[in-house]
Amino acid sequence: MKFRKLGTTDLDVSLICLGTMTWGTQNSEKDAFEQMDYSLNKGVNFFDTAEIYSVPPNSESYGRTETMIGNWFERRKNRNKVILATKVAGPGCDWIRGGGNNFNEKKIGEAIDGSLKRLKTDYIDLYQLHWPERSTNFFGRRDYSINDGEGDWYSFESILEALQKFIKSGKIRYIGMSNETPYGLSKYIELSKGKNLPRMMSVQNPYNLVNRTYEIGMSEISIREKCGLLVYYPLAAGALSGKYRNGKMPKNSRQALFKGWERHLNPLAMKAYDEYFKLAEQSGLTMVQLAQAFVNSRPFVTSNIIGATTMDQLKENIDSIKVDLSDEIMEKINLIHNNNPNPSP
Repeated sequence: MKFRKLGTTDLDVSLICLGTMTWGTQNSEKDAFEQMDYSLNKGVNFFDTAEIYSVPPNSESYGRTETMIGNWFERRKNRNKVILATKVAGPGCDWIRGGGNNFNEKKIGEAIDGSLKRLKTDYIDLYQLHWPERSTNFFGRRDYSINDGEGDWYSFESILEALQKFIKSGKIRYIGMSNETPYGLSKYIELSKGKNLPRMMSVQNPYNLVNRTYEIGMSEISIREKCGLLVYYPLAAGALSGKYRNGKMPKNSRQALFKGWERHLNPLAMKAYDEYFKLAEQSGLTMVQLAQAFVNSRPFVTSNIIGATTMDQLKENIDSIKVDLSDEIMEKINLIHNNNPNPSP
């Protein structure tokens, strides 16, 4: 396994992070235990979850994944071997603490206590804001437009002040954010420096061969401020495995089971998948190896959050750290990208 520093902390996190959001819908607790056992044995010391998992989020699946991880910790007695990340939900889920905005001290405290109970631990290594309260670009939205009706949202400073209290109490060690923009990341870092408040150590955003928008405004901040990217959707919700090419819709795949990921199958994206499939074939790689090795190689990436519903998928994703892409392959990747930039944000 390869390791990188989490922000400015002394934590060395594995370049591959075990994603968990399918546990409780597509995967059973037995599956989850098998994935965690295998991943830890392969050197993966970084697990990522969220209070709203498993997905798709609803009142019935809420908290299931954290509960499975907690049961595993209790059974294996190995909490100290895992750097654990979870998240507090943003607004939009009316079954979570009454709906509305969640980033005040009271609601964050309730969220942390709920996660700690389900996870059967007394601390969380990395606590992340799952998505912003303000109206901005995330979950596939390309262009920003001012929403005059967005309502009030808690200030960046008040959020950091609330999180600081939970760091001091020992319930959380470090903080991060998810689905953020250059504006949000810059404001948080500026305030942490100027007001002696805790700094964000990571950003969890989507990034892959068909969505390189992180490179436009975020990657420079990540490198210069040591606030690296925790990549989600490195395979574009499974589409970069090639399994949806040529009109295929595999039974029990995410796209077949659930709504919400259709943007990954738009015509421009499908065209790009065909090009990357050809390149992988020419290079003696699988499409998954090509896609994951690309993500692993980026200097602004701290860790690549993989997700799998089968053990074969998990093994191939973890083994991607053994794949190095030549300069020639990178040139061909960039040519494909230049001809069809970011078709699936």
